[in-house]
Amino acid sequence: MLKNKPSYPLGSHEFFMSEALKEARKALEKDEVPIGAVVVCNNRIIARAHNLTETLNDVTAHAEMQAFTAASDHLGGKYLDECTLYVTIEPCVMCAGASFWAQLGQLVYGASDEKRGYRLIRQNLLHPKTVVISGILEEECTRLMKDFFKKKRK
Repeated sequence: MLKNKPSYPLGSHEFFMSEALKEARKALEKDEVPIGAVVVCNNRIIARAHNLTETLNDVTAHAEMQAFTAASDHLGGKYLDECTLYVTIEPCVMCAGASFWAQLGQLVYGASDEKRGYRLIRQNLLHPKTVVISGILEEECTRLMKDFFKKKRK
């Protein structure tokens, strides 16, 4: 029996994170690490992405990197200062660095990454003006990752 999925108010952090979780599930279907991302500008999703490192055989094909490229293409410019990145897991150092160069306006992530998250290296890897919010749908984001790695270790 399927549980009814919660419905979140349109435009809320929970709504956009639930969209990032949809992307993470797409990655899971491809046997990729289940991380998903969406970029929002003016309360509209302008880019969607998920991890493709295995599919593309490319260590840089993280969900965030794919989303930044799609968002920049959509906007016709490299700066995302008026955008928010919603990502299911705390970005790694590489993705935090890319968000710095993109001058990302806001970063919202679901669960912390205790092994590879950017905060382990340095809190201020992000652009000084980037606003950070964490813990949005944290339990669901965490569970997706834990279940994936538990299955891998069997």
